[in-house]
Amino acid sequence: MSSYFDHNSTTPRNSAAWPAMNAVGPHPSWATHPRHARPWRGRFGHSAGYWIVATAFLMNMAMSAVPTPLYVLYQQRDHLSSLMITVIFAVYAGGVITSLFLAGHVSDWLGRRRVMVIGLLVNALSALVFIVAPSLAGLIVARVISGISVGLVTATATAYLAELHARAHPDANGRRAQVIAIFVNLGGIGLGPLIAGLLAQFAPAPLVLPYLITGLVLVALATFVLASPETVTPPSEHVQWHPQHVAVPAAARGRYFAGAIAGLTAFSVFGVFSSLVPHFLAGSLGSSSHLLAGAVAFCAFAAGALAQVALSPLRTSAMLRTSVPVLIAGLAMLVTGIWFATLVVFIIGGIATGAGAGLVFRGAMVRAGEGAATSSRAEVMAGFFLASYIGLSLPVIALGVILNYVAARGAILAFATVAALAIVVSVKSIVTDPVDDTVHDREAIDVRR
Repeated sequence: MSSYFDHNSTTPRNSAAWPAMNAVGPHPSWATHPRHARPWRGRFGHSAGYWIVATAFLMNMAMSAVPTPLYVLYQQRDHLSSLMITVIFAVYAGGVITSLFLAGHVSDWLGRRRVMVIGLLVNALSALVFIVAPSLAGLIVARVISGISVGLVTATATAYLAELHARAHPDANGRRAQVIAIFVNLGGIGLGPLIAGLLAQFAPAPLVLPYLITGLVLVALATFVLASPETVTPPSEHVQWHPQHVAVPAAARGRYFAGAIAGLTAFSVFGVFSSLVPHFLAGSLGSSSHLLAGAVAFCAFAAGALAQVALSPLRTSAMLRTSVPVLIAGLAMLVTGIWFATLVVFIIGGIATGAGAGLVFRGAMVRAGEGAATSSRAEVMAGFFLASYIGLSLPVIALGVILNYVAARGAILAFATVAALAIVVSVKSIVTDPVDDTVHDREAIDVRR
């Protein structure tokens, strides 16, 4: 979910993902190497490579969300509680966090192509584990591996897309690369449940076929990425590995922490759609359709992606002000749909909630990074995403615990109330903090040229 990062938060300060600050090119030895010696590697041009990487990014995120409509089947097979389902989901977030901060920036010196291919193959490995280890332990291991892949690919693909676009269209300002990165991140997370739900509903082996298909697609896409051009110049000297640094801007701590809380809350909303929506559909709304479970998750994430793209011309403060009523209305409809067992209201609420959460996250991310100097922006944004991924796990676990003691109606009401209050308070703090939107928007555009 982090690839629509306005400031490429997961790469360090010397990252090649900032074309205006660090122009890069293929290593001379690569550029002059006879093509017949490496007939496959670098076969595609920058424009084709751009779309290949975008497609690979989309499918990698889709694979990470394939289990969403299948959790009900896992509950039946392994006799899992709602709490255990949320724990399985939470270990995925732990894998993402670990990967982002330990390896999300290594493509700056190992190369985008190499790390991208590794990330895709790691997720293909997670698909294999889902198939060959049909147990609770297998689920946990597979989810951790998938999270590691997402951390690698999200950071790398965001930078890779920006650089490939800059090479293919040197006169463009990079806006298309940003829009595509936004869409494939959230759109991919929505596509995975839709594919899995469709296959589980109408095809045999619902706990095998979705992983087999997406795993094979990832392997195929890895070979095409391998044939795409590299965009990073390898350093002339050995680079000593270090974890991604985390920092908080002293000059804007109030705005930063408010943005982090808003990001945490937005991710907690998305976490519910990635883990517990099938439980609500089956338990409170009387629907056991795997396709419907996947479609509801797809609609929420697709709405978040489309809302960000559609409202991207707005200033940050206007986007945040728009997001709050949309998100609160969506949460209210989710609660209403569960309390009165009204499926249509629940689905509409999911769409509105997804759109509002997407806008909240985008606006909070931009504002959280405004107080950072250019040289430390990656470290600052790393802290923001740490808070966001905590939101993807801990609140969902808490909701899973509550579901063991109270009915779904009370649990969703409690969650929606806390989420709405957190969003109102944090967004109000962000938008009332004096910031010149015009200056920020201009600087953001300049960076992506």
